[in-house]
Amino acid sequence: MNKTARFLSLAAVAAFASFGAMADEADGSQFALQFDTNRTRAEVAAEASTVAQTRSQEPAGSRVVTYSSTADRSAVRALAAEAVRTGQIPSGEIGTIM
Repeated sequence: MNKTARFLSLAAVAAFASFGAMADEADGSQFALQFDTNRTRAEVAAEASTVAQTRSQEPAGSRVVTYSSTADRSAVRALAAEAVRTGQIPSGEIGTIM
């Protein structure tokens, strides 16, 4: 009797749970947007051409900023060597340990 009652209760729970598992179409058509418009193709094309002129097609940060320096290469190398000798900047793989 105990096994039969347990089996029937499991069957009832499974039947009850199956009612909530209803599915819609596999392509997700329940989420499809419906558009009802009265604009002509020419109006949409004209708006699209003005928007394309006002927006940049380049991703943000894709341009490289150029900088023209007036410093001499040998002067910069001499200053870097001086900074390494005096310990102002680290040198090598480990650097300065303090």
